Amino acid sequence: MKTVEMPELKLSRFLFADTRVSFFWLAIRLYIGYEWFMAGWAKLGSPAWTGDAAGAAVKGFLTGALNKTAGEHPDVSAWYAYFIQNIALPHSTAFSYMVTYGEIAVGIALMLGLFTGIAAFFGIFMNFNYLFAGTVSANPFMLLLQLFLILAWRTSGWLGLDRYVLPALKTAWRPGQLFNKN
Repeated sequence: MKTVEMPELKLSRFLFADTRVSFFWLAIRLYIGYEWFMAGWAKLGSPAWTGDAAGAAVKGFLTGALNKTAGEHPDVSAWYAYFIQNIALPHSTAFSYMVTYGEIAVGIALMLGLFTGIAAFFGIFMNFNYLFAGTVSANPFMLLLQLFLILAWRTSGWLGLDRYVLPALKTAWRPGQLFNKN
């Protein structure tokens, strides 16, 4: 079978692979990172998230989501309601800590530009879960910006730690400096 390489458009190469656009991605990365960090930080000091009553906020949020499963066009689909009822609610305390520390970790990673594409992926994962639970808020906007950060993974962390960390690690197409024995 003959391999065909599809050429990349100049515009997409410029937006997603040219380090001259790194300042643009830095601004988006810092904004999204700050939003995640502050959301998690606010939860960190709350007894309903990580204190004596940990899990109470998650339980309230998920119970509200279950109330959105009724009607002809429900905001929360049946499969997600099953997940809420049978997995998330019984483990609301664990989910409370995962949400809190997950938001903080994604925020810090994005602000530092460390594993930017992976951090943006986990941010999208959280955004999708909030959307599946029937909450719109800023989630679609953040999801969209994080999707672009993933597309620009080569340069979105260029003005950050990715510039130094990623070349040192092994990639699918070449060994990194840490793993190169020559």
